[in-house]
Amino acid sequence: MPNFVPVSRKPIDFRADITRVILKPFVPSSEERIRKIIDRVLSLSEDTVEQWLDRVIGEFAHRHNHFQKVLQENYQRVAHYIPKGKKLSDKRKTLIGAYFTHEYSVEAAALFNPSIVPHPNQRDLPAGHERFILSLRATGEGHISSIEFRSGVLDAQNEVSMETPTPFLLPGEVQPLRTPALDFLRAALEASSLPKGILKQVLQANGKPASVDSVRKALQHQTRVHPELRALLPDMLEQLDRAERESFALTYANDVPVSERIIFPVSSEERNGIEDARFVQFTDDNGDVVYYAPYTAYDGKQINMKLLQTKDFLHFEVYPLFGQAIRNKGMALFPEKINGKYAAISRQDGESLFLMYSDSLFRWEEAEVIRIPELPWEVVQIGNCGSPIKTEEGWLLLTHGVGPLRKYVIGVYLLDLHDPSKIIGALDEPILSPNEKEREGYVPNVVYSCGGMVRQNELILPYAYSDVGTGIATIPLPQLLRALQA
Repeated sequence: MPNFVPVSRKPIDFRADITRVILKPFVPSSEERIRKIIDRVLSLSEDTVEQWLDRVIGEFAHRHNHFQKVLQENYQRVAHYIPKGKKLSDKRKTLIGAYFTHEYSVEAAALFNPSIVPHPNQRDLPAGHERFILSLRATGEGHISSIEFRSGVLDAQNEVSMETPTPFLLPGEVQPLRTPALDFLRAALEASSLPKGILKQVLQANGKPASVDSVRKALQHQTRVHPELRALLPDMLEQLDRAERESFALTYANDVPVSERIIFPVSSEERNGIEDARFVQFTDDNGDVVYYAPYTAYDGKQINMKLLQTKDFLHFEVYPLFGQAIRNKGMALFPEKINGKYAAISRQDGESLFLMYSDSLFRWEEAEVIRIPELPWEVVQIGNCGSPIKTEEGWLLLTHGVGPLRKYVIGVYLLDLHDPSKIIGALDEPILSPNEKEREGYVPNVVYSCGGMVRQNELILPYAYSDVGTGIATIPLPQLLRALQA
C-alpha cells in the first residue's frame, strides 16, 4: 500500500513576464549589409540624427538600465566598418549602435525549472528567518534559454515571501579567465592523454600561475624536446582551444539586485541556450563554501555539460567539463565529497540514474547505473531533480519520472550516506504530480525541479509546472523519511 506523505503547496505562483527584456547585439552575417546600414546612417543630417536618437531614447531607455552605454558598446562592434578618417559625433555613434541592437524577451516562451540554495548574504534578518536564491530557466524566441534569479525569505515556520523582481535585466560583464583553476587546465590536458610527468612540467612552467597561453607555449616546447609527443599535439591544442573558448568570468556590480542578474548564452557551445542549472551549496573538506551549478549548453546540434562557480552570485566563473562520462543532460553534484572524491548523479543513457565519482570537478570518466526505470510512473525515463540532500538517515534524491502520455512527476529515493550507489528507500508513488491547475501550459502535464533544500525539519521543494509557472511546496521531513524506510 502506498505510503502517504502530506505535501503543502504554498501560495506562491509566479509566471513568465514578457516585458522582461535585454539588449542584444544585432550584427548581420553579411558584411555588405553591415556597410549598407552604416552608409545610410552616415548620410543622415546631424539634425535628423539628433531627432531619431531622441526618439529611440524616449521609446526604449526606460526599459533598460545603462541603455546608452549598451548602444555605444554595440557601435564599437561595427566601428571598424567606418571609413578611415571619418569623424562622427557621439550622437551619430550612439544611433549607429541602436541600429545594431535589438530587444530580446527572455521569458517570452517559458520560465521554469527552479533550484533553491541559501543566499550567501543572511544579514539584517529577524531571528529564525533565512534568505534564499532561486535559479530559473527562462526561454524566449527561438527556444533560447538563459538563467535568471529570484530571492526570497523563509520565516521560522517556513512560510515563504518572495522579493518583488525589478523590471530590468542585465547580463553580466564577460571577461576572459586570466588564470583559470589549475585543476581545470589539468583536466583539459588529461583528456588528451598527455603523460603525467610531462603534464606536471607543463603546468608548472616558468613558476608562474598557469594560463591557457602559457600552457600552450609549454606544450609546444615539450613536443620539440620529446618528438614522440608530436602526434598528441593537435588533440592537446584542440582541448586547450576549447578550454580557452568556453571558459570565462561573469561579473555584476554590487548594486545590481538579484532579480536583475541574468546569465545569457556567451560562448559557441551555448549559443542556442543554457538549460537547467542545478545549483548546490558545496562545502569543501577545509570548510570553504562555494556554489556550483552544472548546466546543459546547447549549440543547436549537440549538448555539452558546463559548470558555473560562484561564492556571492556577483562573480561567476564558467568552465566546460571534460571526460567520457559527460554526456546527456541532468548532472547534479553532491554538496560535499564522498570518501575523498567529488560525486554526482547523472543520466548517461537517456533513461536511467547513474552515479559518478571523480578526483576533479572538471573531468568525469566513469559512471555506474544505480537505478533503471521500474515503476509505472517512470517507465519512459528517470532523472534527478537536483543535487542529493543530506539527512541523518541518508541522501534524499529527488527525481523526475516520465510515464504515460509523457507526464512528468517528482519522486524521492533515499541513498546510503557512505555508499550512495545503494538505494535504501523509495516511495511507491510520486510525491508531486501536476494537479488540474498545473497541467496546462507550454509543455502540459509536467512538474519538474532542479533542486530543493531541507530546513526546520521540512523539505522545501520549488517546482515548475508545465513550463509556464513556478510554485513552492513543503514536505515534513520526518514523515518523508519514515515513508522512505517503510
